[in-house]
Amino acid sequence: MSHPNQPHPGQLPPQQGYPQYPTPPAPKKSHTLRTILIILAVIVAVCGIGGALMSKGSSSSSSPGTDPNKPLPGLNTPVRDGKFEFVITAVQSGVKTLGDNEFLQKTAQGTYTVVSISITNTSDKPYGFSPSDQYVFDAKNRKFSNDPTAAINLQSDTSLYANLNPGNTITAQVVYDLPADSAPDHMVLHDSMFSGGVTVSLH
Repeated sequence: MSHPNQPHPGQLPPQQGYPQYPTPPAPKKSHTLRTILIILAVIVAVCGIGGALMSKGSSSSSSPGTDPNKPLPGLNTPVRDGKFEFVITAVQSGVKTLGDNEFLQKTAQGTYTVVSISITNTSDKPYGFSPSDQYVFDAKNRKFSNDPTAAINLQSDTSLYANLNPGNTITAQVVYDLPADSAPDHMVLHDSMFSGGVTVSLH
């Protein structure tokens, strides 16, 4: 006779109880992802506000800080922006090609306008002049940047950048490629890309 607690032949033994362990506490949710998302949202918001301000500023960049009822200063008139005093001494328009060197010579897409500028450092520290911070506008208020590779045919030492010590003056010929049916109307001069700028008539 088999023992009542023994399994019959071919029958699995009864399951033994497994020890019960306490359920581990659920891991705390990490706040890292939420923090990153908040930071990204703040950056996007700041960029949006900055872009709106820049857009607002650029809409009036053709005549920053000027009185619309007051005539603009013109050629051979000293004007100041930041650490520089500027004097536009000459404007030459309708130039098709610049340079005699066949390797450096440039031909305009439209026609070149060459603006000759005298720049004086009025501060007490060295400061750099960048032609790329100077902009020409036509009668339709279209904004044009300079062409440094064309300007290198005129003045290689100032076509890209020039450093001025306090009280020193340099001259620069800044070149712009305008459409053939367009003429320069005014120019906005800056001592740096972040300055307010000063507007000068090119008539």
